Amino acid sequence: MTDSLHKKSGEPVSPDFLPLERLTQRKDFLRLAHARRVHSTSFVLQSRDRKDDAPMRIGFTCSKKVGNAVARNKAKRRLREIARWIMPQEGQAGHDYVLIGRANVTATTNFSAMQAELSTALQKLQTKP
Repeated sequence: MTDSLHKKSGEPVSPDFLPLERLTQRKDFLRLAHARRVHSTSFVLQSRDRKDDAPMRIGFTCSKKVGNAVARNKAKRRLREIARWIMPQEGQAGHDYVLIGRANVTATTNFSAMQAELSTALQKLQTKP
């Protein structure tokens, strides 16, 4: 039996890189469609306060405007990775977040630039009334 701080191989995992809870249900994504949002160069970040103290949840999506299935999957992989690095430190508990990929940009933007954009977008969401 493994606990949440160990990989399947038994190696310890840094608490900063624990798996994030995911949004998978369509109804959760629809609730966020009318939530607060921040547009950045590489993606759009939507956020909604659930008004509870449960862990944050995050979802990822890319429309067909991003490209074929290969391009959409590449964009979502990049979004998942920046979320894995940034969200544990800067996201807020009790919130739902959705990262939406942008056509011709999400898959090609410099990775460190995308991380900086996510940090900035989270700060903007936290300061909005």
